[in-house]
Amino acid sequence: MAKKTVLIEQTGGNTGIGLAFIAAIKGYKVILTMLASMSLERRIVARAFGAELYLTDPAKGNDGILEKTNELLNKTPNSYNVDQVANPANPKIHYETTGPEIWRDSGEKVDALVAGIGTGGTLTGTGNFLKRKIQRSRLTFIHVYGVEPVESAVLSGGKPGVHLIQGIGSGIIPAVLDVNLLDEIIQVSSEEAIETARLLALKEGLLVGISSGAAAAAAIKLAKRPENTGKLIVVIFPSCGERYLSTVLLIPLGVRQKT
Repeated sequence: MAKKTVLIEQTGGNTGIGLAFIAAIKGYKVILTMLASMSLERRIVARAFGAELYLTDPAKGNDGILEKTNELLNKTPNSYNVDQVANPANPKIHYETTGPEIWRDSGEKVDALVAGIGTGGTLTGTGNFLKRKIQRSRLTFIHVYGVEPVESAVLSGGKPGVHLIQGIGSGIIPAVLDVNLLDEIIQVSSEEAIETARLLALKEGLLVGISSGAAAAAAIKLAKRPENTGKLIVVIFPSCGERYLSTVLLIPLGVRQKT
């Protein structure tokens, strides 16, 4: 792409931030669209890397973000939409990197993979790599589990809804998601996700985001099933808790201080 190209992307935060810091290094201008309900920290980090940010009405959901993105594309010369939801480079990079990393670090003994579904790129790329690797080695099967909010269980046949698990459950079935790869969709409520994320900090020393809490809650449910006794379940945590300091996840902790 020429340096005059303007990158425009709809984002829940993480991919937009990644795009912004790479663009800062390469010299591209970046314009991001994001729901106004996304955390303040995500917005600030994106802006720190020089991204121009447009916030949309949460009540309009994914349709509102796409409407604003298309408006910006139509009026911005030399613009290009990365489109993480439909871009095959999304699952491809996870097939080439995340999958091999898990396979190597687990000692080639993965029984299950659990991840929240935002664009579906992480789960599709990683899951496909692990399933193909195990099939080639003629080992036991690996099960791939997707996680979505109870309040917006579109992948389970439900309707889009409002929830607090930022980054997943956007109310659509993403184009890059390989739905045939999934063995099961696990539904987790916002309350479960938040509580589990807090417990991960208190019990495991892992300060993670709400969607990571959702993935962990789903993995715990799976681990309690008798058929999974002794199985190695790999869970992907996509973001750190420091991007949620101003949200319902951590704000209550700030008002419980002793004087």
